[in-house]
Amino acid sequence: MCHWLCQCCVDSNAKLYFALAEPVAHTLVRNKECPVPHDKRTIDRRNFLSATIATAAAFSIPKFALAAPKLKPKYILGSCMYGYTSVDEIVPEVAKVGATALDIWPKVHGNQREQLDEMGEEKFAALLKKHDVTLGCITQYKLGPFGLQNEMRLAQRLGCRMVICGGSGPKNLKGKELKAAVGTFVEKLKPHLAVAEETGVTIAIENHGNNLIDSPDSLKWLAELRTSENLGIAFAPYHLEQDEKLQSDLIRTLGSSIAMFYAWQHGMGCHVKLPKEQELLQMPGRGDLDFVPLLAALQDINYEGWTEIFMHPVPRGIPILDTTDKVTAEINRSREYITRCLSSI
Repeated sequence: MCHWLCQCCVDSNAKLYFALAEPVAHTLVRNKECPVPHDKRTIDRRNFLSATIATAAAFSIPKFALAAPKLKPKYILGSCMYGYTSVDEIVPEVAKVGATALDIWPKVHGNQREQLDEMGEEKFAALLKKHDVTLGCITQYKLGPFGLQNEMRLAQRLGCRMVICGGSGPKNLKGKELKAAVGTFVEKLKPHLAVAEETGVTIAIENHGNNLIDSPDSLKWLAELRTSENLGIAFAPYHLEQDEKLQSDLIRTLGSSIAMFYAWQHGMGCHVKLPKEQELLQMPGRGDLDFVPLLAALQDINYEGWTEIFMHPVPRGIPILDTTDKVTAEINRSREYITRCLSSI
């Protein structure tokens, strides 16, 4: 028995219909009269849908039907981009850069975390609410991965779901020694991860230079050996070899362990005072790193974590540019570059 769905059987505005036959086969028929007499047609809406699903499963679905949704970066604004500027002045900038959340930094990079203590949690929460902003992250390298328990409880009270820091352990290791050291680090983290799970906070470890967790292999071991979903990775392209294929392949390997993506490249570095145009080469769209492969990899892993457009000024604690308006404009310049990259994927 052949089952037909034709122009006369569906809405008069339809352009196409399926001819479905057994054994499994199908043909697209365009604007023709039904070849089966109406009194012999056996298909109804439910049968047609079932037959369509079965046919799709048996044949390759056209590429256009499989197209993955475009990556939509979930932007977060790093407070340290504005140096020691008042948090009251920074929070209104969050929406201006297409972000919804604030990543708050302490000294020496910023001092907004100290400002939070000075103004009190209630006043800080009211400031965020006034501007429809959430606290998305607290960055705390000074405290280290084993000193975050109170910070995680603060994060919980403020509705924040992430704390970022570096790793801890011996440096410059490779091979089996590196794997063993990462395993030891993860084991030492267990009581702190218990608090992370209790508070609903993710501890994200950045691949920071001069650290146990600084190389592609160390990141791979961290992702593989982690014992909790509340342990994640803050992926920093700046601290890796500026090789798009290496980084994009690494992103695919790390997959769901990535909780933060810093849109940040090495440029000419951030430790020696340079002319501003050279310092700004850390920003996406200014330096040589092509972000298209990295963003394509993030899209492939269905990345849903934070994206933070980022750089470090020299010296630390100053805004990346002279005024708040200029800082915001520079972040938006990079955001426009990222949008162009995404449109090409």
